[in-house]
Amino acid sequence: MKLQPERLRRLATALLEGRRVPPDSACLQADLLIEAELRGLPSHGLQRLPLILSRLDKGIADARAHGTATWHRKSFLSVDGDRGLGPVVVMHTMQTMRSVLGETGIAVAAIRNANHIGMLAYYAEAAARDGLIGVVMSTSEALVHPFGGTQAMLGTNPIAIGIPAGDRPFVLDLATSVVSMGKINNHAMRGVPIPSGWAMDAEGHPTTDPRAAKTGAIAPFGGAKGYGLGLAIELLVAALAGSDLAPDVHGTLDDTYPANKGDLLILIDTAAGDGSVRSLATYLDRLRLSRPADPASPVAIPGDGARQRRAETQCAGIELPQPLLDQLMALEAA
Repeated sequence: MKLQPERLRRLATALLEGRRVPPDSACLQADLLIEAELRGLPSHGLQRLPLILSRLDKGIADARAHGTATWHRKSFLSVDGDRGLGPVVVMHTMQTMRSVLGETGIAVAAIRNANHIGMLAYYAEAAARDGLIGVVMSTSEALVHPFGGTQAMLGTNPIAIGIPAGDRPFVLDLATSVVSMGKINNHAMRGVPIPSGWAMDAEGHPTTDPRAAKTGAIAPFGGAKGYGLGLAIELLVAALAGSDLAPDVHGTLDDTYPANKGDLLILIDTAAGDGSVRSLATYLDRLRLSRPADPASPVAIPGDGARQRRAETQCAGIELPQPLLDQLMALEAA
């Protein structure tokens, strides 16, 4: 069954406001979840809403917190998220960072003690559409095995980069694991096997069973290269945010512990450099028009696919797994 995005947006907003989340914060959290659905990333969409609501109900997440920010240098901001909702803390932090860009040209913010921030592309694209370069990194529980290992020791440690380029900014968003745990959870919810090579079970054996993968370890993407990049993000975020390292992280997949992972934001004012956004847009268009390996599949730029899926889903509606839809309907009726 497909539902119109606005129907689901109103439902998510109402459920959040029912937990005393202020209307503007509820709209922001709901918008991020709906955007993930529209862009074809259900792992970061509405399947996370019941967990968010449970964390609010139990007081592990603070419905009204925006985070407490302290400038330690002219361009370095340290943020205690005060257990606030991830998107609320991040967007509030980005607004604070913008206040110094006219002077410094760059601002860095390290966040700890905030809840899961969701799809990183949301923030990177917001920066790019404001004419800024945005870089976002985040860590998580130990879910990924090191290259050559079998035990979960690193987070999925995603990174997103947004660069302004006219109406279609460059937006790269990727986990340093082959796949996010949210996507494995989505497969488990739908009862669909995961592809071979995604994960190992608890004994270190390759598995296609998403339930076994949830207690095992996800593979780093690209072998040693993805492992190295994921480890670099793990260390960089922890060093600046003072957050815990993956084996000691909790709170993005449970409703028991405060979230103690870290997030790192970088904003750069393109006016501080000597480049031209117009030339970037022209170059990206040249790439799109370059000769494809398959004439039926034109060359695409990171961000293009998500925008196309968004337009298609906006018209066709969002299809949720029946168990999730039933759960949300029950929450609405409660």
